[in-house]
Amino acid sequence: MIPVLTSFAVALTGVAAFHFFDLPLPWLLGPITACLAAALLGVPMRGIKPVSEAMRMVLGVAVGATLTPAVLATFPGMWPTLVLVPVMVIVIGVTGVPYFQRLCGYDFQTAYYAAMPGGLQDMILFGEEAGANVRTLSLIHATRVLVIVLALPFLLRGIWNTELDNPPGVPISTIPLHELAIMVVCGLIGWLGAVRVGLFGAPILGPLILTGAVTMAGFLGNRPPAEAIWAAQFFIGLSVGSKYAGITMAEVRRDLVAGLGFCVLLVVLTVIFVGGIRLSDLAPGMDALLAFAPGGQAELTVLALVVGADIAFVVAHHILRIFIVILGAPVAMRILGSRSAQ
Repeated sequence: MIPVLTSFAVALTGVAAFHFFDLPLPWLLGPITACLAAALLGVPMRGIKPVSEAMRMVLGVAVGATLTPAVLATFPGMWPTLVLVPVMVIVIGVTGVPYFQRLCGYDFQTAYYAAMPGGLQDMILFGEEAGANVRTLSLIHATRVLVIVLALPFLLRGIWNTELDNPPGVPISTIPLHELAIMVVCGLIGWLGAVRVGLFGAPILGPLILTGAVTMAGFLGNRPPAEAIWAAQFFIGLSVGSKYAGITMAEVRRDLVAGLGFCVLLVVLTVIFVGGIRLSDLAPGMDALLAFAPGGQAELTVLALVVGADIAFVVAHHILRIFIVILGAPVAMRILGSRSAQ
């Protein structure tokens, strides 16, 4: 219990510090930064998994509430960029696996699942089954999410002069009570239903699908209030930062440095893909950046909500990326693993 309370206190300190220094996204980046700093100082911390998943449910409801018939009508027009998602996943794998295996000295299983741009929990699970180093995978993927989430707000502000201090929604007092109740029901039933059928990313995708259906039926006209989105940012930020708890200096020198190097590679690849999309006039630059940045689905959904990006566009690309990695990574792993053993 003490590590949980410590995490909460450290995260709140980060929020206060970001507010004091007028830094962007205090409710998301404040907890991430403060928890990372505390972990490096050896402070014992632990995230609150059920609460973190509940906050992801809030994001699923928020995205689902934007899926009006008019928004869905734009989906067919996304195919030119959607087809680039598997290409980017392949390029990341082709460059990332040799980087981790040959340059960083990881075994093939660890290098493979460290390079795959999927969800942290999924990659750790698959990696553990394949015999990879679970602790290394956890630190590598936490670093990927951390760096992408920390870097994007400054890129958005520097390139597009994007406002990052706008409320992510309207106050809770302005939303009808029956709509708030519908959101809660959609979130809980969608989440539990997705878990029951084994859907990947259940805390986000289940509520997203059910809320989207309810929105298209005309029963919802609002998305979750600003207070709920801020809470989601806080607990997701706490979850990301606290994953570094217990890190040793040996892990900093080996895994954290390797993860940072991989992030440089990911940033270069993202810039190339986004630049090509923008030059081809396939999508606005900001939307393309948020859609192709290989960070966490929940964290990038938060950014899209805050900056007013095309949420449907951003989420569609991340869902496809996660879907491709989850379905394709184990199959490719078996093929490549058998070849490497020959």
